Amino acid sequence: MSKTKKNEFRPDDFVVYPAHGVGRIVSIEEQQVAGLTLEMFVISFEKDKMTLRVPTARAAEIGMRSLASPDLVDKAMETLKGKARVKRAMWSRRAQEYEQKINSGDLLSIAEVVRDLHRSDDQREQSYSERQLYEAALDRLTREVAAVSGIDAGGAQKKVEAVLTARAA
Repeated sequence: MSKTKKNEFRPDDFVVYPAHGVGRIVSIEEQQVAGLTLEMFVISFEKDKMTLRVPTARAAEIGMRSLASPDLVDKAMETLKGKARVKRAMWSRRAQEYEQKINSGDLLSIAEVVRDLHRSDDQREQSYSERQLYEAALDRLTREVAAVSGIDAGGAQKKVEAVLTARAA
């Protein structure tokens, strides 16, 4: 792995870790693991009250990335305006696909899940698992929108919900 790749992220940077969403690099430290000295990114996920240590050499392989560009956030918002695409597959299969999209860390895939699972008040009830997946995707999307736009999570959620309710109208 090249040296330039390793120093792509710096302390205080926001990063997206596929399985957990947006976190902030607190520091880069060395740690002894099985007799080897490994350089680790220490990433804090404030909302989840969790700290993760990721070997710097494996960050790219794991899929850790910088925050989306404002352009990509705009594309994600456009995705939300689209018509929900719900496959006719069994729920367990669809749920698995949604879960994979959410954990891919890909903002557009996450936006697709939010779009496909969003229900306006007059639509049919959502099952518990549908609601869980929707909220997980919405949370990931709003946290990244907040970090990219420099607004708080509440403001980002309003922004996303405004797009979703405009679509439903």
